[in-house]
Amino acid sequence: MIRKSVFFTLLFLSFSALLFAETRKLRASRSNEPVKIKSDQLVTDNNRKMATFTGSVVARQGDLTIYSDRMIISYSDEEGGISSSEVFGSVKIIQGERRAQADHGIYDAKLGTIVLDGNPKVFQNSDTVSGNVITYFLDQEKSEVTSGQGSRVEAIIHPKGKGNDGKPAKP
Repeated sequence: MIRKSVFFTLLFLSFSALLFAETRKLRASRSNEPVKIKSDQLVTDNNRKMATFTGSVVARQGDLTIYSDRMIISYSDEEGGISSSEVFGSVKIIQGERRAQADHGIYDAKLGTIVLDGNPKVFQNSDTVSGNVITYFLDQEKSEVTSGQGSRVEAIIHPKGKGNDGKPAKP
């Protein structure tokens, strides 16, 4: 019995270490790619290490594309890159087969997450999840959805081949 416990504990720790290493590789590969941002207007403040993009903002890096009405980026002194950003209005995220939408989002570069609020939804193929706040993990096919006061998390999951038209849900 103890041998089985030790074996499963070691197996779990080995798997966790591999998953952590793979997540770091994904984050590192995307962070080595340039961030390309297009908008109608850009205002920079080098003293505060901030840049504000407004009007039909489209930001791309690797497999990730973020659309919004406004994006505020904060730069990091240590790494010289983006440490965080905040997006407002008509937020849409596209990453492979996953898509998300919300009214507002906050990106944390160290955690590799975007916290979405304001009617957030995440779509993958025809499946949808929604709630009060969704934490979208960029380097994992994972989202955490929480409900708010008086609301509940909702998931719509279509079984493959059971009346589903096979088309991805439209955000």
